[in-house]
Amino acid sequence: MTLSDGDLRRHCERRMGALDRERQSWFQHWRELSDHILPRRGQFLSFAGQGDRGRKLNGKMLDSTGTLAARTLASGLMSGVTSPARPWFRLTVGDPALAQAPGVRVWLDRVQEAMLRVFARSNLYNALATVYEELGVFGSAALLILEDDEEIVRAWPLTVGEYWLASSDRQVVNTLYREFPLTVFQLVERFGRDAVSPLVREQYDAGTWDREVMVVHAIEPNEGRDLERADNRNMAFRSVYYEKTGADECLLAVSGFESFPAMCPRWHLVGNDVWGRSPGMDALPDVKGLQVLQKRFGQALEKMVNPPMVAPPSLRNDTASSLSGAVTYVADPTGVGFRPAYQINPPLNHLASAIADRQRSIQAAFYADLFLMMSQLDDVRSATEIVERREEKMVMLGPVLERLHDELLDPLIKRVFGLMERAGQVPELPPAMAGTGVGIEYVSSLAQAQRSVATGGIERFVNFAGRAAAMKPDVLDKLDIDQTVDAYGDLLGVPARLIVSTDKATAARQQRAQVQQQQMALQAGQAMAAGAEKLGRVDVGGGKNALQALVGR
Repeated sequence: MTLSDGDLRRHCERRMGALDRERQSWFQHWRELSDHILPRRGQFLSFAGQGDRGRKLNGKMLDSTGTLAARTLASGLMSGVTSPARPWFRLTVGDPALAQAPGVRVWLDRVQEAMLRVFARSNLYNALATVYEELGVFGSAALLILEDDEEIVRAWPLTVGEYWLASSDRQVVNTLYREFPLTVFQLVERFGRDAVSPLVREQYDAGTWDREVMVVHAIEPNEGRDLERADNRNMAFRSVYYEKTGADECLLAVSGFESFPAMCPRWHLVGNDVWGRSPGMDALPDVKGLQVLQKRFGQALEKMVNPPMVAPPSLRNDTASSLSGAVTYVADPTGVGFRPAYQINPPLNHLASAIADRQRSIQAAFYADLFLMMSQLDDVRSATEIVERREEKMVMLGPVLERLHDELLDPLIKRVFGLMERAGQVPELPPAMAGTGVGIEYVSSLAQAQRSVATGGIERFVNFAGRAAAMKPDVLDKLDIDQTVDAYGDLLGVPARLIVSTDKATAARQQRAQVQQQQMALQAGQAMAAGAEKLGRVDVGGGKNALQALVGR
């Protein structure tokens, strides 16, 4: 059943209120994380206070270790999972035999290259960097992918506090509500003059273009849609825009999406929670304690460098100075004089050690030791040890990478592929792939590091077979080198066009063997002709040569 505009708006307002009550228990925790780690992130002020966006927000921070560690985590995920400098995913098909069909691998490679160009041309990589930072600190992130006429896709990374989430019974996020401000001019430009409320229309006509209006955008499953109709109000997901205040019955726009357009990854989930938990939450006690230690360290240094002073009453109205090289005249130099009130000897070494311990704990919570590993291996002497340490640390990120693949990258790639297909940017499907789906395989540096155990096993097996063959050459019959090369290249993410198919390799071998046989036959014929000529020159008497004597003539 299709709802009227008024009923649809009241439904959205009721649901947003329910989502807000569920979110309140997380709100204060997020605000603490923002205050002490990412002060420029998060939307925690009412709309009335948004005019003061440029104010100083890091007043509670005396040590930036948490901020820098969060930045290292975001940069490490960016370069290790979705690096703009190298391919980080590839498209596959589930059936290995289908992958060998004519044109299939070429088509997959062409589509992958086209998608990477779309990623690079749009703002997706900039948005992903923001997502990783939000994810590492707040535990949840949201990235909205919408269609764009110029760049095919446009990414809108959201910050914590400005959106609400809900999930299905499978714990997959399928609902997103968000608030964002638009100026009167932007509102009319985007939705049209007739769609806005009368108040906004009056302000637009009066030239008050820069006043901001809060807009609500609701994306949720369209349960009441008519399956027999294919218009934008009857798609799988409903999209509703309306002004938050005023115009009670007014909606700015109602449309829909064929698939959920938002990627909402969570770092770690507990039970049936919608919102995730993060390394930032683990590090928050150390971050707050570090601020106290830095404050005490600064106070101790201040008292040592500029201690409180005492002086006799006779100096009350005289000039006294504590500046370097200054002279203060005292009536009786042997008396109390002008001196520090007390001498202190604070344990600065212990304070510095405690600060360093807190800093290391914060960096470990944000996996900074993993992403900065190569610069911290001063005591390592062999490449093997570096590989082993890297593999050991990569195990810690295994669950996180799986969740990133499931909740961020898989839906992101599918969403971009769908928008490219709508825009006519996908090459024509090969006949062999008709009716088949396309899979995704990740070949980023972190994904390959996770698979390095498998590649290391192949290397050790091949080396063992080579050593065993020195003692018993027949052992090589147990090794299918063609399948080994295919499996090794697949684990490393080598482009399909660089690996020759088994059929082509077999044909090339047969042709090479045939050429070798022809060459051997030719050489044998030439040798026989040369031998016959030599025998023909040997005289054995009776008017015969050796060749005639040999054949009995």
